[in-house]
Amino acid sequence: MKCDKCGALIKKGEEMESHGRTLCEDCYMDVLSPARACNPWAVYTAKSLSNKEGAVSETQAKILAILKETGGVEPNILAERIQVKLTDLEREIAALRHMEKVRAKMKDDRKMICLW
Repeated sequence: MKCDKCGALIKKGEEMESHGRTLCEDCYMDVLSPARACNPWAVYTAKSLSNKEGAVSETQAKILAILKETGGVEPNILAERIQVKLTDLEREIAALRHMEKVRAKMKDDRKMICLW
């Protein structure tokens, strides 16, 4: 059986159903809890904790380093460079956005992730 969203193979009995679609566990979690970049309480909390040591994960540190090096990059290219799924990147970007460390901007009709 295959996931209707990502195409991954799903073992029998491990499939999840959502809105008539058969999903793997990762895609099901993404459907239940999508990444949200705009959340005032998350911004307030993240900003107050972002100056503390260890506030940024290893993956987030890689993202910040790439953005500093490039000046901004498209999400799919960034996901490829740090070798994570696009949905996982979206969660990392949302956390960094809450800390006001990264933002998105449009450049030549393309969404770019760049430093705040």
